[in-house]
Amino acid sequence: MRALATEVRRPCLPVSLAIFSILIAGALTAFVSAQTDCADGNAAPDPTPPKGITVEELINRFTAQETKVRDARSRYTYTQDVLVQTLNGTAVDGQFHEITDVSYDDKGKRIDSVKFSEVPTLQGVQLSAEDKDDIATFMPWILTADQLPDYKITYAGQQHVDDLDTYVFHVEPAKEEKNKRYFQGRVWVDNRDLQVVKLCGKTVPEQIRRKKKDPIEVRPTFVAYRQLVDGYWFPVYARVDDILHFGPQSVHLREVVKFKDYKRRESTAAAVSKP
Repeated sequence: MRALATEVRRPCLPVSLAIFSILIAGALTAFVSAQTDCADGNAAPDPTPPKGITVEELINRFTAQETKVRDARSRYTYTQDVLVQTLNGTAVDGQFHEITDVSYDDKGKRIDSVKFSEVPTLQGVQLSAEDKDDIATFMPWILTADQLPDYKITYAGQQHVDDLDTYVFHVEPAKEEKNKRYFQGRVWVDNRDLQVVKLCGKTVPEQIRRKKKDPIEVRPTFVAYRQLVDGYWFPVYARVDDILHFGPQSVHLREVVKFKDYKRRESTAAAVSKP
């Protein structure tokens, strides 16, 4: 998320005096408590190592399954519904809403067709290209085998999540290369299907300023969930409830992203071959 370069949000008081007034009113608590809840639906963690398999073997097996998930998802169309809101206390004071139909060609290239987009009224921030990449790439992130060299994956135990028994892994970049972005956080892997069913974290680097005079960009923490679609755990939902800090200014941000209406597509080659 990028702070507006010429920020004039709620200019009724100087920043320091405004913050002091908030403290006196007791409203700061609402802002501090706003945080994406990674633990929602989780039982107490169990550090017990996996049985009958090494951690390395487990990582190789679940990333191989994730490769199958990625390949299967590219054979579907779906709708991406994005709602981003800024809040003043508990009241929404601005938002952005966009609905996009997503498909893939036979080479796996993503094709977006925006069918609804409203004029943004977000206060204090604006969506950057990296935010849109977060929504399209990292909120529905799939940890495939070919990405293993880019990440350090650490076994963190076992955990019951909603109705599922899962293995938990901490994921972070093995190293950060310039002009590349990575996921950092945790993934929960179903212990039967060996596919990711939940992830929580953010993209890194967390703060970006490409040029000295550019506004700073800050990445929010998000939590994302999957559901079974034709035997594969596909991304279906992600949310953000976070406070973004841009120097002395803070913005309360809320996002809800849905990936819905999955439909298996017919390949272009098959369609052309029909009489």
